[in-house]
Amino acid sequence: MDGTTRTGLLALGLAVGMSGLGYASVPLYRLFCQVTGFGGTTRMAVGTEAPGAVSSGKTISVRFDANHASSLPWEFKPESRRELVAIGARDITFYSAKNLSDKPVTGTATFNVTPTKAGKYFTKVQCFCFTEQTLQPGVQVRMPVVFYVDPKILDDPDAKDIQEITLSYTFYPVDAGKNPS
Repeated sequence: MDGTTRTGLLALGLAVGMSGLGYASVPLYRLFCQVTGFGGTTRMAVGTEAPGAVSSGKTISVRFDANHASSLPWEFKPESRRELVAIGARDITFYSAKNLSDKPVTGTATFNVTPTKAGKYFTKVQCFCFTEQTLQPGVQVRMPVVFYVDPKILDDPDAKDIQEITLSYTFYPVDAGKNPS
């Protein structure tokens, strides 16, 4: 094998490797954020149990926010705008989505928590955001979010001033890049 062929194969291997890394970067970044709570990303519970409400009866206000891309013909909103939740206790809230179009539409939700330093303490047990949602024409659904705020938030000096956590979702169409047939 001469030097030109070797260099060509090396360049091809590098291009394939970089493409693979680029493709894997989004899932790897999402996994990193879910594990660390980086950037306000919530954590996913491993089991279905919350640690239980702390004995001091500490509570925190959780505000619920809903948005959707203008290209998604849905109405999307939280059923409750704000709840006072016991730290460590499992809680549930519901969001409502309605397909306003005359065709089935599939959407996927992204989410975050603010302030960002609260993300690592906000743990979701069950969430509609874990899977794509397909709504038939005119159909309205209730979508639950089961969550808890980890009691470790009380031991974090950087989080001691947090009085309210905002859980925000934005829905996007899954097939936004496809041309209508």
